[in-house]
Amino acid sequence: MSGTETIYGLHAVRALLQRHPERVLSVQIAERRDDPRAAQIEALAKQHGVTVKRIDARTLAQRLGDVAHQGVLAEVRSMPPWDEAQLLTAVAAATQPIVLALDGVQDPHNLGACLRTADACGVLAVIVPRDRAAQLNATVRKVAAGAAEAVPVVPVTNLARTLKLLKGAGLWVIGAAGDAPQLARDVDLAGGVVLVLGAEGGGLRQLTRQSCDLLARLPSLGTVESLNVSVAAGMLLYETLRQRSVAPKGAIG
Repeated sequence: MSGTETIYGLHAVRALLQRHPERVLSVQIAERRDDPRAAQIEALAKQHGVTVKRIDARTLAQRLGDVAHQGVLAEVRSMPPWDEAQLLTAVAAATQPIVLALDGVQDPHNLGACLRTADACGVLAVIVPRDRAAQLNATVRKVAAGAAEAVPVVPVTNLARTLKLLKGAGLWVIGAAGDAPQLARDVDLAGGVVLVLGAEGGGLRQLTRQSCDLLARLPSLGTVESLNVSVAAGMLLYETLRQRSVAPKGAIG
């Protein structure tokens, strides 16, 4: 049975009311929020029979702490994450799926930003290690601006094992690394792929690198050693979409 959790922020709460209203148990809005966006959330909640309560800003701050809650929070039924079996079933049913794997990304803001871009680029699912990595929480949902309700997250115990299973399902596993011999634009990303990005600072772990079919790098003309992982994920995902707007170049290898 699913538990409950608190989400906050205008986009996150509105997205859940629009996409999965059956999961929303209650909505609380700051008393002084009488603008159109807050009114839309209140109307959506009432439309779906969800209780709406107005609370003072101090109570809201005590409840959530020092976060950018935008005067809106909701109590919701937790959405169970996907497991490997659900991921493989979805991959088998998809045409040219894109899967994003994050190898030990610990900053919840980066995970949220990656989910937001993943949603925009039609990513099937986002894989994260179960240990020593950011997991779905209120901060991630706030940053994701609703994308956390659209893109399944798959926590896995052994990322290398999961990548091997995805290879067996016919996907190419492409790792992002600054020292890779090929630029991403020169790698065929038009078929079913898993794009793997490493943690902030450390990059891909050695076992994860070894689990990739090949490595690719993003062009860099400056002096910084690496890009923020959410920025790199966005660039790699949009390169994948760019390639899919033209005729496929053939298989990798």
